[in-house]
Amino acid sequence: MWEQIRINKRNSVLLLAGMGIFLLSLGFILGAAIGGPESGWVGLMVASAVWLILMLISFTNGDQILLASSRAVPVTPDVHPQLFNIVEEMTIAASLPKMPKIYIINDPAPNAFATGRSPETASVAVTAGLLARLNRDELQGVIAHEISHIVHRDILYVTLAGVMLGSIVLLSQVFLRGLYYSSIGGRRYSSEGRGRDGGAQAIFFILAIILSILAPLFAQLFYFALSRRREYLADAGAVRLTRYPEGLASALEKIANTSVSMQAANAVTAPMYIANPFRGRNAAHLFSTHPPIEERIRILRRMSQGVSYRDYEESYRAVTRRTGIIPPSAVKDEPIPPRSPSASTPQAPVPTDSARVNRQIGDLMRKVNGFVFLPCSCGITMKIPPNFPAPKAQCPRCGQIVSIRR
Repeated sequence: MWEQIRINKRNSVLLLAGMGIFLLSLGFILGAAIGGPESGWVGLMVASAVWLILMLISFTNGDQILLASSRAVPVTPDVHPQLFNIVEEMTIAASLPKMPKIYIINDPAPNAFATGRSPETASVAVTAGLLARLNRDELQGVIAHEISHIVHRDILYVTLAGVMLGSIVLLSQVFLRGLYYSSIGGRRYSSEGRGRDGGAQAIFFILAIILSILAPLFAQLFYFALSRRREYLADAGAVRLTRYPEGLASALEKIANTSVSMQAANAVTAPMYIANPFRGRNAAHLFSTHPPIEERIRILRRMSQGVSYRDYEESYRAVTRRTGIIPPSAVKDEPIPPRSPSASTPQAPVPTDSARVNRQIGDLMRKVNGFVFLPCSCGITMKIPPNFPAPKAQCPRCGQIVSIRR
């Protein structure tokens, strides 16, 4: 997939250039609208400074910004040993130089994403809802999908895109909200100020409003169009790593059948996730962040004879009736047979009743937040918060005193 890696690096450069043009144009027109035509260059310089600062932030701390905005919390292996074991497995299978950092998001909706500047600085974040709903093979398929994004260098593109798109949206919203809460639109274009400069400023003012509305939309279109292609490629990479297409297909099916919308997601971070985090939206819509999830599932379940890039390409063509998605150099790889389900994976479906799922999500987030779980001989498990002042706790059922080991 070196060809695809090269394409993704090129797309990152195009992203910086394209969104930079949006940002600089927006800055020039906003400056001209607020201070007159001669102030357009001031707005351009301000936008240029903002662009340079954001690029620096994107390359240094962009991944941390996206993780923080998603309310992701770093965790240790004792919080969820199986998750760490699977990430380690997929790291070795993908020959990554370093195991990604692992984060958990306190959100009941099942989803996951990867971010970072390079494979050496990558991070994988999964929601508590995902961990509560998936069996081992399904979780492995999701992690393999995110590891594939890291291998394909998608994470740099996503990190840069998220920060740059956020800046364009922010600048547009500041101007539009400023119109609502200030007198720019009232006093500046009164009859006293009309004239040649006033007429030009009025034109720039109208352009500023139009561009403030359209610039984020164009930026999102550019972002989303490439995001949809990346998801197909990550699916192909995932089944090649796990050699078990049904694991990812079943995970996507559970995610699709969940009616819970993510509270931690927003318009900027939505394309990062393995599936659209917002429910009730048309997957084929122009502004959809992902390809139709039902289509992705059909492609995966058609791969019964092999899991190579060639097999995914043939399945993709058969299901979508579109031209190929895999680069020609990758289609020539050797046949790879699928494997059987893991012996540790229960053959019966994992229960998905809301009470059990909510209880698992709550317990998981208590572990993330430093709670201590104390089992008592009577069968109850006490959940002690990290700020509990005493060294011992009394069981509410039998009254036994249990020492707290932190």
